Amino acid sequence: MTTLLIHRARCIATQDDANTELNDASLLLKGGRIERIIPADENIDELLKQVDEVIDARRHVVAPGLINTHHHMVQSLTRAVPQVQNAELFSWLKGLYPIWAGLTPEMVLVSNQVAMAELLLSGCTTSSDHLYIYPNGVRLDDSIEAAHTIGMRFTATRGSMSVGESQGGLPPDRVVEKEAFILKETQRLIETYHDASFGAMTHVAVAPCSPFSVSQDLMREAAKLARAHKVRLHTHLAENDHDIAYTKEKFNCTPAQYAEDLGWVGHDVWHAHCVKLDDEGTYLFARTRTGIAHCPCSNMRLASGILPLRKMLDAGVPIGLGVDGSASNDAAHLLNEARQAMLLARVGRALDDFGCDHGPAEMTPRDALRLATRGGAEVLGRAHELGQIKEGYCADIAMFRTDTLSMAGGAVHDPVGALLLCASDNADYTIVNGRVVVRKGEIATVDMGPLIERHNQLALQLALGAK
Repeated sequence: MTTLLIHRARCIATQDDANTELNDASLLLKGGRIERIIPADENIDELLKQVDEVIDARRHVVAPGLINTHHHMVQSLTRAVPQVQNAELFSWLKGLYPIWAGLTPEMVLVSNQVAMAELLLSGCTTSSDHLYIYPNGVRLDDSIEAAHTIGMRFTATRGSMSVGESQGGLPPDRVVEKEAFILKETQRLIETYHDASFGAMTHVAVAPCSPFSVSQDLMREAAKLARAHKVRLHTHLAENDHDIAYTKEKFNCTPAQYAEDLGWVGHDVWHAHCVKLDDEGTYLFARTRTGIAHCPCSNMRLASGILPLRKMLDAGVPIGLGVDGSASNDAAHLLNEARQAMLLARVGRALDDFGCDHGPAEMTPRDALRLATRGGAEVLGRAHELGQIKEGYCADIAMFRTDTLSMAGGAVHDPVGALLLCASDNADYTIVNGRVVVRKGEIATVDMGPLIERHNQLALQLALGAK
């Protein structure tokens, strides 16, 4: 088995229960696991001669690999599209559905590798993705192939849309699928790819898109399918005021009531956004351990609102971070997402209190890092193997330099605090399952130059095809 030693780190932020931070300690990674945490005072001269690789970490903050709980990776092909740059959620979707209808299998494969590369460069080692549109022979297999190629730990969610405009839904009829086919295809994917073993690189989850694009019958049957196969459930919920109004008009209930009525609450469920979840819904989610993927940049980009993050965390709601679709964030830097979550929680509280000085203590840098690590691990159902630097856990590690321009004057005082307060750098090393996939700030598993060139060609092709 390959062994790797992370040698004498400037600081290791373990994210364990005690929030332990270790200076000058080392990590031994072996066979995809964290074999040992070695204290600064232990002599490791002999070990240095025995391992396959040594990474000098004297100028690095070392953290658990960050975890992204919500994404739409194909949207990296439609960043900054002019006609939806200033749109809110529903008009944004209506402007982009006709473009996404031209997606091909190659577009999914290439865009997913680009999106994953961006995440890996930000220190993210595990990501979910919500692919819910399947035109022109596109399959979720294309996304899974991308993850295998680039080396990312992946939760592939089989999204779906079944209610088109003619039935009162939001998407055009030409991009929806038959519900019987959706359920059959989802079962095939679970049986083919889902790996429930410790340290698995691929999970599959069941993910009808949203209340405004699927039927209640599909939601119920999807929940039954997921629980029969012991996999997780994911969807969008309570994203903005229009979302709330649609649920009230069509189903005569709140989003939380909608979720509960359909069996979409529980420790095996996580919902994206929930910006407009009411107090009753917050209590329900806390009581049932239903998770939330918080996507601050997307919520700001689309002016959806501010999640009451501290209130929900204090209530006991499991929360992780998501970069959301690349076309509603236009970036996929998970460390920056943690920084934005911290800043938005602070200003959100200040606004709630009409300017009273409660904002800065609302979310600390270490709180934000915890959301990006342990929070995400819990939301994806992997708290027993990811999100901490702990002996026996998966060897998923993010390493950030402390001697960069952006960290100058910050890391000397508090390297962990500076990681969240200073401008968000890329990772110097990202390690997934004990394998170095980012080395000295560069993707080590694929040739990025030709990949980006092809991605840009496909982005233009997709946009031109919709005109």
